[in-house]
Parts: sequence; C-alpha cells; structure tokens
Amino acid sequence: MKKLVLTAAAVALSATTSLAATEVTWWHAMGGELGKKLEEVAQKFNESQSEYKVVPVFKGTYPETLTAAIAAFRAGQQPAIVQVFEVGTGTMMAAKGAVYPVYQVMKDAGEPWDTKGFLAPVTGYYSDASGNILSMPFNSSTPIMYYNKDVFKKAGLDPEVAPKTWAELATMGKKIVDSGAATCGFTLSYAATWVGLENYSAIQDLPFGTLQNGFGGTKTEFTFNGPNQAKFWDGLKKAQDDKVFKYGGPGGAAESAPMFYSQQCAVYMGSSASRAGVINNAKGFQVGFAPMPYDDTVTKEPKNSIIGGATLWTLNGQKDKNVYKGVAKFFTYLSKPEVQADWHQFTGYLPITNAAYELGQSQGYYAKNPGSDIAIKQIMRGTPSDNSKGVRFGNLTQIRDLVDQQFEAVLSGKKTGQQALDEAAKQGNAILREFEAANSN
Repeated sequence: MKKLVLTAAAVALSATTSLAATEVTWWHAMGGELGKKLEEVAQKFNESQSEYKVVPVFKGTYPETLTAAIAAFRAGQQPAIVQVFEVGTGTMMAAKGAVYPVYQVMKDAGEPWDTKGFLAPVTGYYSDASGNILSMPFNSSTPIMYYNKDVFKKAGLDPEVAPKTWAELATMGKKIVDSGAATCGFTLSYAATWVGLENYSAIQDLPFGTLQNGFGGTKTEFTFNGPNQAKFWDGLKKAQDDKVFKYGGPGGAAESAPMFYSQQCAVYMGSSASRAGVINNAKGFQVGFAPMPYDDTVTKEPKNSIIGGATLWTLNGQKDKNVYKGVAKFFTYLSKPEVQADWHQFTGYLPITNAAYELGQSQGYYAKNPGSDIAIKQIMRGTPSDNSKGVRFGNLTQIRDLVDQQFEAVLSGKKTGQQALDEAAKQGNAILREFEAANSN
C-alpha cells in the first residue's frame, strides 16, 4: 500500500513538473520530411530536460512565415523564435525593436557562446558590422551540382569527371543531347537568382551591390548588371536555344528537379539540402556530386559559394522572461556536435559548427557517402571577399521576383542579358529606396 502511495505521489510530481515547463513557441517553414526531422529535434530537446518545452508550429513557406511573424509582432502575439530564410535577413535587421539578437540572448542567460566554433561563412552572413551574430544558424545550405553518371557514360563521357567550368558544361551538355543520352544537358533551380546570378557573381568575385553587397548599410545600389553577368545570362539563352539548358521556372523552379529525376536533364544544380531528396528520387541511375561550375574567362581561382537556408531569430516582447532562458538553452542544445551532425547528415544542410563537421569525419560519414562534403569544401574555399560573403538587402524577396521576370525576357528573346539586368538593377534600386524610406524612422 505504501509503495502504491509513493508511486502515485511520483506520478503527481512528474505531472506537476511537466505542467510547470515554460513553453517556447517556434514558428517554422519546414514541411514534409524536413518538418518531421525538425519536430524530432524539438522533441529530443524537450526530453533532455524538464524546465522548458519547445513547441514547433508550421506556418507555411518562408515568405509566409516571415509575413506572419511581422504581423504577429505588430499585434503583440509573436512567437519566441521564428525561422527566417537568408533573403529576409535585411528585413529582420531593419525591424527596430522586434529582434532580440542571439549573442545578447545567450549572454543574458549565461549560456556558453563561442562564435569561433561556428563555420565562418555561415556566421559572417548573419553578423552585424561589429561581428555580433544576430540570429542562430540552423539550416544553412549552398548550391552544388548533381549529375547523372549513367547518362554521362551513355554519351561517351567519363562518369567520374564532372564539368568544372561553364564552358565545359556547355560542351558536355551538347554532347549528351547530340548522342541522345538525354534531351537536356542541365537545369537549375533559382536559375535567375540564388543558384544562378547570385552565386555566379560570388564565385567569380564580382560585386552584386555597393556597400559590400549590402552588408555595409541600407544606402546601397545594385551592380549585378556588369558585363560578365550579362554574358552569363546570354550564355544561358544560347544554351537554351541549343537545347542544352532547360528552364524549370522562376524561384525554386519546382520543375527543375523532376527533370533530373526523370533523366530528361543530365545535370541539376540546386541546394545541398536537396541531397536526400535527390538520392531518394533518382531511381535507376547513379548520382554524382560536384562543386558549382566557374567561368574561366573571368577567374582561374573561384571563390566560395554563398549560403541559403535559414536561421532562427528571437523576437522581443515575451511577457514571461523565463521564455528567453528556454530559448538560450535550446540554442545551446542545437549547437551540440551530435545534434548538428545528425541534422546535417539527415538533411544535407551544412553542419553549422566545426565540431559537427569533425564528428562526421571521425564517424567516417563522408568516406561512406562520397560527395556529401562537397558543399562544405566549396563554401569554405579560400577567404571570403566583400563580393563572396553573400547578398543582404531589404525586400530581397520582391527584388528576386523582378529579376526572374527579366531573366524570362532574355530566354524569350525579348531582351539581351545587358538590357534585362540594367532594368532589373533599376527597378531593384527603386525598391531599395522604398525600403529605406519605410524603415527610416
């Protein structure tokens, strides 16, 4: 009887402890398998301690999640954490009073915060002019090349040798199409923006905008309409006319990856975070992995590629200040090598810490999974310059949409690459001035 009473008391105490856990709401933009993995990360944190409970809430696409968070903050109903894609960084930095910078969150909570432990290209993008990291790195990616080894072999190409330059890609692509091994040489997601123009500019060390691509302040102007970028767009138009390149659509180009899966296109360039999806969907053929091509007419030493993905921003305004202690504890948990390594290896996103990368090496993960470290080596290549550390502008989502429109005008033969990029820069600069005016107070 006594044992029964003690057991009941223990259950009651456990229930009380569970009820007392401080809830930390986390709005995110990950659906499908990635969303399930994200929820697993939160669940394991919750199981690791009893003081805090992270509650993940799916809010739709990245733009939808950012819009919802801004509206919620204005209404005083914001979450503690919101996942924001890299395109929204400039907007978040300009949201005065809304953001509780992660370096301050960790300091105020007394949690360890060693910025040197993170991958430099990742933290550099999300830091202010003083080097303070503003948001917690979580799911960072960079574009890489995926290619069909079987198609290469059918076309008489060495399946172990991927094209290194854009010129080699065009030549190989034409050989593939002419041989009948595939009907398309290559396709890209974000062809006009992130994978295409933005990373082309970075890898060739070409400026995308003034003031260090927007890192130096808001009074910046676009300079992506240089002669080399124009030549790049004209080259894609020619490749399309030669049936070597096939456009999958604007933005994330939902049609691009399926064209690779169906073996219609021999090469697909997209996010490193697509690795798991590519492997799972590439039925009946072997996939090769390689760095993004570079333009050897512009450079012989390609710079690092730039990041995509998202970080976790902490929002001000929580009435219960214990919530922020929970945020800090959760961020410490996310930084653990075993947590980061597991997330990176499952998703294809970059390991955000050096320790997570080293753990993967000691586990033999990269040796067992050839090509899985391509993205890491590519983004860590050389020393980032002002042109290769990324692009950070306000209202970049809107600007990317108009860049897509101008790129489509090139592909349809209505404009040359130079004409289209000049117009994109002009319209983009007008949007930047509107952003400045709206955030000047």
